[in-house]
Amino acid sequence: MTDDHSPNARALRFDRDHARRLRALAYRMLGSRAEAEDVVQEAWLRWAEVDESTIEHPGAFLSRLATNLCLDRLRSAAVQREHYVGVWLPEPLLEEQEALFGWAPGPEKQAEFAQDVSIAFMLALERLSPLERAAFLLHDVFDMDYDEIARHLDRSEAACRQLVSRARKNIKADYARREVAREEAQRLVEAFMEAVRSQDVSALARLLAEDAVMMADGGGKASAVPRPLRGGAQVARVFIGFAQLPTSHGWRLVPARVNGLPGVLIVDDAAGGRLVQTIALAPARESGQVGAVYIQRNPDKLVAIASDVTSGAGAPS
Repeated sequence: MTDDHSPNARALRFDRDHARRLRALAYRMLGSRAEAEDVVQEAWLRWAEVDESTIEHPGAFLSRLATNLCLDRLRSAAVQREHYVGVWLPEPLLEEQEALFGWAPGPEKQAEFAQDVSIAFMLALERLSPLERAAFLLHDVFDMDYDEIARHLDRSEAACRQLVSRARKNIKADYARREVAREEAQRLVEAFMEAVRSQDVSALARLLAEDAVMMADGGGKASAVPRPLRGGAQVARVFIGFAQLPTSHGWRLVPARVNGLPGVLIVDDAAGGRLVQTIALAPARESGQVGAVYIQRNPDKLVAIASDVTSGAGAPS
């Protein structure tokens, strides 16, 4: 007979009942797939040392533990971000990886932001204080009651209500969630790839909204535009300019879904299929054009998905 308290049984229970929720929370808190995995691993190591029979609600205990681990990391990250070179963007997720980091509430509640991992949403979260971010995610994404959030954050219920209200107001001022139909996503990606392959500045400018913005994260380790670039025509000229560089010869464009958005992977076949960058295309609100282009070039943030791409597991050929 299996011992329900054996290390193997506990590990299986942790992975089955808790790991996905903790991973989803940590990714939204930290914007990093690697750090989210680290938080889940640390939560498991601490949980393994706890007498499970003394914990009435394991899920709440682990959620509180993961929240505090994330808050500790966010305080450290705030210092690091002050010295970050250029634009900071979250570590990207491809469609196949969204299942690992995604979250869906129960059928009785469909939270507005529950499944949202878009880069614009992650950037909106980034502008919140650590406590606002935690309170908002726990309530509006993970459907936690205010009394439980108060225990997580060691604050009063009234203070937590204020944190969530302030965070929600700031999120909605910065960001409007928009579902992208598969057909629209395919159209945008195909038009984008055709314009880039033909190096057609005018075609790319027509695809981009007049007030489109491009943000590129190189982290000081790969060349990237150091600040947000605004204006569709300007973005088109700069992007095609990069595509015309000799170092871009041999690059292959692969359609993909990046953080829930239509996107493209750029793979360097001349370098053995190395992943050069991910591109996420955020549709404009009304025009049927692209409103934002998010480019991840920091090699540290591409490591996890690069292995999937080179193995053929992360993107279509």
